[in-house]
Amino acid sequence: MMTGPRERLPFHELLDALEAWERDPSPANRRAVGRALGRMAAANGALGARLELDAPPLPRLQAACGTVRRRPGASSRLFRRALSVGGEQPLGTLWLDLPADRSAEDARLPPLAARAIETALDAAWSRARTRAVVRQLEALDEATRGIAGVLAVDRVLQLIVDLVRELAHCRYAALATVNDDGSIDHFVTSGLTRREAEAIGAPPRGRGLLGALIREGRLINIDELAGDPRAFGFPPHHPPMHSFLGVPLTVKGRNVGNLYLTDKIGDTRFGHDDEKLVVMFALHAAIAIDNARLHEQVQRLAVLEERQRISKDLHDGTIQSIYAVGLALENVPDVLDENPDEARTVVERAIEALNLTIRDIRNFIFGLRPELLEGAEIGEGLRALAEEFRINTLVDIEVEAPPGGVELLRPEQTAQLLQVTREALSNVARHARATRASIRLEVSPEAVHLSIADNGTGFDLRAEAAPGHQGLRNIAERTQDLGGVMEIDSAPGRGTTLRFRLPRLVPAARPSGRATV
Repeated sequence: MMTGPRERLPFHELLDALEAWERDPSPANRRAVGRALGRMAAANGALGARLELDAPPLPRLQAACGTVRRRPGASSRLFRRALSVGGEQPLGTLWLDLPADRSAEDARLPPLAARAIETALDAAWSRARTRAVVRQLEALDEATRGIAGVLAVDRVLQLIVDLVRELAHCRYAALATVNDDGSIDHFVTSGLTRREAEAIGAPPRGRGLLGALIREGRLINIDELAGDPRAFGFPPHHPPMHSFLGVPLTVKGRNVGNLYLTDKIGDTRFGHDDEKLVVMFALHAAIAIDNARLHEQVQRLAVLEERQRISKDLHDGTIQSIYAVGLALENVPDVLDENPDEARTVVERAIEALNLTIRDIRNFIFGLRPELLEGAEIGEGLRALAEEFRINTLVDIEVEAPPGGVELLRPEQTAQLLQVTREALSNVARHARATRASIRLEVSPEAVHLSIADNGTGFDLRAEAAPGHQGLRNIAERTQDLGGVMEIDSAPGRGTTLRFRLPRLVPAARPSGRATV
């Protein structure tokens, strides 16, 4: 006959009571477990029963019914059974009080009753463990997501140690990153108040138990720190700590640090589940630390590259402009008496050029392009450079460039090409002793061709470049950065021509309004 909602079997009643106890270990729910235990014991012919449950994640429990109210002694006549899951995972202990006048057939009842209660506890523990594992995996997923993408070393270290303390449900946590020689590089804590941290003073140096974990590179789990000979060197004002779990942080076979957890909340020790959870988190944490370190290295390299770029830009732009002004002013004393108007004009032009240079420097500081070339299309920029060159050197120069420059090149190509032109003209001003120069820009469907020529002294291509002449090397590097090639045609007394060929990154013709698939 089927039972209704109010006619639950004792097994189901005990199972429901245990689940309620898991959710809320209150006195009322403990009494409910005792009542369900009594019904189940009575159904199996027992006069009373006592259950002591110690099976995390189920909360600890002591429940009794009938004639067994207190814990029986060692000499008790009561039936006693150690409960477990499959003979491996301990659950607790059960005592049953059976009638003294039971028949031989009733002798089978104690193991049957104990087995029925054990089955209910097994089911409750398995459900609780499943829910706990799901919660742990969700927490692990949230924690690993929290550290993913954090690229500042200090921030990711603090985030890791805070998250692992919550994940393992412990009172204190610390993280140490180590250098190649095993010395501690960073030491970050979680759970200590600011006053406690200040009272402790300097961070540890990797001796004692922390040093053992660094040297051994394997998990260490200790129930009581006071009983371990490796636990020494605690400074004054250090809070007392008992249970300990240490897990190395390893990535690609390298130890990048260690996690230290102490004082498991709600238990006297860290269990096997805690070990597995922290080890899984440590894998992600080690990768996050390694990524943050690599990012810092990239940032440092970027700073070095930026310094080199600044050096190149200062040489190619600002220094060349100032040098050209100096060249223009050299002749002022010679013409001042004979032609003061011409001298005044040269000085005014020099002042104008210096003002432009000052504005260029200001823009350069803020990471902008030089003002003369800011936003210019290629033809406009070339003409502006030619005018600046003519004013500062009094050398005749002509420019040939097709219209529609905005569509010829991408902005980054235009900026680099103009800087190449500025450096080339600076070389003409400094070394060529020319009276005429020219800039020619030609565009084909596949490439952009630029030539800069002068009628100056020229030089022997076979001769080694003079020390300090960085200009041609900078020009070659910039051209290579653009994916282009540079050719030099020069000979003593025949002037110099620089020819550049750059691939076009923008299509030669605009797409039509019709689309094809």
